[in-house]
Amino acid sequence: MKLDIQRFAVPFRKTSKTRKRMRRTHYKISEAGTTKCPKCGSVIKPHRVCPECGTYKNKEVKKIEETA
Repeated sequence: MKLDIQRFAVPFRKTSKTRKRMRRTHYKISEAGTTKCPKCGSVIKPHRVCPECGTYKNKEVKKIEETA
């Protein structure tokens, strides 16, 4: 009678909290990349139309209504 049991690698010792946390120090959230609009100076995501002035690559793409 032959058993088909897979053998898995089992750690010899428990991984300590310190070692586990040292390994995970690089798993952190990075800040999203942003740029400034060349026309109005507001902070925008790169390669997107500026929501404040409606320009993209120094060309007016979207008409923005003035409120006031």
